[in-house]
Amino acid sequence: MRLSRKIDQVLTMFLIISVTLVFGVFISMWNKNTFAESEDGVYAESADHFVTFYDNGEKLTVKTSAETVGEALNRAGYKISSTDIVEPSLDTKIDSDFFVNIYRARPALVKDSNIEKYIMTASYDKKIIAKEAGLTIYDGDEINIALNRNFLEAGAVSVYEVTRNGGRTVTEEEEIPFSERTIKDYNLAPGTREVRQLGEVGLKTTVYNIYYIDNKEVSREKVSEQIVREPVERIVAVGASQIERHPLTAGMGRNRYTVTKPGGTVVERQETFYDLDMGIVIGFCGTSYSVRADGVKVDQDGYVMVAANLSRYPRCSVVETSLGAGKVYDTGSFATSNPEQFDIATDWTNHNGR
Repeated sequence: MRLSRKIDQVLTMFLIISVTLVFGVFISMWNKNTFAESEDGVYAESADHFVTFYDNGEKLTVKTSAETVGEALNRAGYKISSTDIVEPSLDTKIDSDFFVNIYRARPALVKDSNIEKYIMTASYDKKIIAKEAGLTIYDGDEINIALNRNFLEAGAVSVYEVTRNGGRTVTEEEEIPFSERTIKDYNLAPGTREVRQLGEVGLKTTVYNIYYIDNKEVSREKVSEQIVREPVERIVAVGASQIERHPLTAGMGRNRYTVTKPGGTVVERQETFYDLDMGIVIGFCGTSYSVRADGVKVDQDGYVMVAANLSRYPRCSVVETSLGAGKVYDTGSFATSNPEQFDIATDWTNHNGR
């Protein structure tokens, strides 16, 4: 019985040792097939191909089953920004052993005359860097790496200065301002303004031949000009009184109409005109006056200058006339016999512009 028990113990120990040895061999073989060694380190990955990454002087070789360069980078723990450059590209298929170069973006300052633009770039080609900054480089132009003279403000950046030389054809865009037209609307309250059509600026392009020396424009010749978009005029409706449908004219002499005053009183009004230098009375309500295109004298705010009965229409009061909103500046002998008469200042007889 003792001998039998001893034999059983020996067999059990043999079985345990055998299983342990088999398991150890399996682990060893698995490690051998799944770890790829490099000069800089070891990276574990169940793999089909060896890929070597070069990142700012650091080298790492991995054995990977990733299908694309981007997937391999992601598995290896690399973070790639949108301004970094990876060669070959991220979507390149991995179908053999090859190398991947990672060029990290760095800040750069590009100067072109008075233009300064900060960018992040992974390129070392000066023309490509200028293009990334939105510049067009022409034959004869020079791009030089300059000393960063303002380190505290700009930081540690590479500075690229563009010097313009030679001739080139340049197309410049210029806005064409829109005009404004005022129309009278007798259904709007007098003095009310309403935009009926929004104005829109036009656009024209002009082609020049320009010659530069050391960033200085020395000559410019216009080659052509083209209207790309016509401007659209702005239309503003101005509320006008019904009496403006039949305005006073020089040939009329006297204009008669009826108006309804506040409170509902209907009065008959007549308008006449006179032609004197209004500089004598302008100081009562304004600072200056001018002659409108139709020959009517208006103050600096555009009000028609009117003489009236000052007891009914005090100086500087705003009144309606057939020629537009008016302002009382003056009076005359007519005011006694015709208290509802307006005498409108014009240049219809002297034609001297005042």
